[in-house]
Amino acid sequence: MCVRTHNLLGRQVFLYYFCRLKPTEMEIFIHQTKEELGKAAALQGARLIRGSLKKMGRATIIVATGASQFEMLSALIKEEIDWSRVTGFHLDEYIGIPLTHPASFRKYLKERFVDLVPLKAFHYINGEVDPATEVGRLNGLIAQHHIDVAFIGIGENGHLAFNDPPADFETTAPYIEVELDRDCRQQQYNEGWFPSVEEVPRRAISMSVNQILKSGSIICTVPDKRKADAVKRATENGVTPDVPASALKLHKSVFLYLDRESSSTLQRL
Repeated sequence: MCVRTHNLLGRQVFLYYFCRLKPTEMEIFIHQTKEELGKAAALQGARLIRGSLKKMGRATIIVATGASQFEMLSALIKEEIDWSRVTGFHLDEYIGIPLTHPASFRKYLKERFVDLVPLKAFHYINGEVDPATEVGRLNGLIAQHHIDVAFIGIGENGHLAFNDPPADFETTAPYIEVELDRDCRQQQYNEGWFPSVEEVPRRAISMSVNQILKSGSIICTVPDKRKADAVKRATENGVTPDVPASALKLHKSVFLYLDRESSSTLQRL
């Protein structure tokens, strides 16, 4: 792994990248704060969306939720993008959570993104209906689209979307039903989405790892000290289902945005 320094947003920051060791071309940008991280991630994501619009006349994106995405989404909705030519897909959702629940990812996306930009279409995951039927519906929809940009995060246990370890690296189904492990459920409680760990649902519908990796480019936004160990294991070790986010190293175009805290355990070379 190589390291260079760049001055981004008026601050001296580190730029990490893997040196063209195929198939990886991951770039890791480290910013002082989560606010700077979010703005930089949104700026790069907007560039990629505009590039797809210019080339193809349309764009399709994946949008994630959770505390890690607050600053990025807040900045992204302010970018000048012809949203009327952009279609969005929902990354993951709990099974059994109503739209009115404070932890509903549909509610999160509706209030923080979908209602704030004039998208061509947005395809939510409905966790209130029969999961197998909903997975079939979503798989049929996404099969009609090429994903240009995926906006995602990494969980404290190293998960991608709700693909907890050990993740299924074999399935080619776009959306799958998954079981949430204790660490994942603990994170959701710690972030304040639920009054107790016991109330966090045990199952969810998630985009699969392989479907995420089909995206043209991936913008991965990961702030906060509590994510530092997951970031280190995902970037500095081998690719393994025990660290689902390590699969990002198999992708040709990944932009990983960290702050000082989430990057604090990375090896400086």
